[in-house]
Amino acid sequence: MFNKYHGSTLSHSLVQIKCAPYGGLNPPHTHPRAIEILVVVEGTLYVGFVASNPENRLFTIVIYLRDVVMFPVGLVHFQFNKGNTNAVVFAGLSSQNSGVITIANVVFSLDPTINPDVLAKAFQLDKNIVKQLQFQSWWDNN
Repeated sequence: MFNKYHGSTLSHSLVQIKCAPYGGLNPPHTHPRAIEILVVVEGTLYVGFVASNPENRLFTIVIYLRDVVMFPVGLVHFQFNKGNTNAVVFAGLSSQNSGVITIANVVFSLDPTINPDVLAKAFQLDKNIVKQLQFQSWWDNN
């Protein structure tokens, strides 16, 4: 479980993110119009981002109290609490309208849905598994 509190002004945004212990997650997502900078104010988080093509390389780190990490514009990134205490971070975004694209939501919960044949081939999954993923409630997966 995680909670977000959002405020914005002067073409920047500030978000407080609280990740519950033992699996609190801000799932893989992107901000198409902003850099995100996190500052840890409580706990620790496992965070990462995926560099874009052609490398598609995952960069991860565990961040602790007062650590800062930056996620470049448009790259897929996440925060995950593997610890036994709450984790709280402030995220500064370089745009008042940063946008957010949560990967699972846009791939599996569109209405109308993406044809399961397309997703089965794209992810090399059985079509029935794709249909199960499309049936899930992705908006409340935190």
